[in-house]
Amino acid sequence: MFLSFQNLGKNLDAIHDITVAYPHNIPQSEKHLLQGDFPTEIHFHVRRYPIDTLPTSKEDLQLWCHKRWEEKEERLRSFYQGEKNFYFTGQSLIPPCKSELRVLVVKLLSILYWTLFSLAMCLLIYLYSLVRWYFIITIIIFVLQERIFGGLEIIELACYRFLHKQPHLNLKKNE
Repeated sequence: MFLSFQNLGKNLDAIHDITVAYPHNIPQSEKHLLQGDFPTEIHFHVRRYPIDTLPTSKEDLQLWCHKRWEEKEERLRSFYQGEKNFYFTGQSLIPPCKSELRVLVVKLLSILYWTLFSLAMCLLIYLYSLVRWYFIITIIIFVLQERIFGGLEIIELACYRFLHKQPHLNLKKNE
């Protein structure tokens, strides 16, 4: 977090702490989503921290992050043991909304883009066997990695652990 903050801090005006809770069903993997096990309800708790209110030293920032995680855990514990609702006692500051026209234009452009993109992909798959084979192979790879390893996130975690173990081993060997 601290390295991200150091690299991005000049470009950020705030950090948003977002807690997400699912009162009913909680999908655990891509398999659940493919089976149509979507959450029927999602609750968000958002808190904004302006950059100038954050600690500047690494140790203080780590302590600050640790306190936010403790707050999140307590908030989620209360959510799941209580009435499954986030209670808010502070004052809500609603940022100024973008113009309705701008929102409508973005929605329409998004619909147009994704419709044309989907049609173009279907056309490519139909017309070109190379594209068809690419999609088939990609789908097979994703299904196999889900079946064998339990999902892409498990592979990513394993790669992260492997790659971040190496520098520690090299430091110990040099000492």
